[in-house]
Amino acid sequence: MKQSVLGLYFEDFEVGEEIKHALSKTVFESDNNFFSLLTMNHHPVHTNVDYASHNQHGQLLVVGTLVFSLVVGMTVPDISGKAIANLGYENIKHLAPTFVGDTLYARTKILDKRESKSKNDRGIIYVETIGYNQRGEDVISFRRNVLVKKQNLS
Repeated sequence: MKQSVLGLYFEDFEVGEEIKHALSKTVFESDNNFFSLLTMNHHPVHTNVDYASHNQHGQLLVVGTLVFSLVVGMTVPDISGKAIANLGYENIKHLAPTFVGDTLYARTKILDKRESKSKNDRGIIYVETIGYNQRGEDVISFRRNVLVKKQNLS
């Protein structure tokens, strides 16, 4: 049996490449409820069916930071499995609502990469991730810099 591999080394990333992540997740009402409680986001549009039914979308909305967290998690096996650190997130955009029962998927494009200026055993990749639902609608996008280990020290 072949051992599974968690993440890629710096050398494995190619600028312009797009990775379609294998992981996906259907968001259940329990996920949304637990996340709302855990993060103290008690807005009724996330937790009260009656309240949500009288608002713009007519149904419960999944908490945006849960959508963000799930999509980041889906990228770990490919993007940050060999990471030393996520250096920063930027341009987080909620593009469309996510509802209970939606299934999330993700894809990431490698925008840039550079070797570390201070240590030769690592490099920084700059990526953009798009999370989308089962209808193919983009629901979230964000960019980040990830400090990744090198396989071959030069």
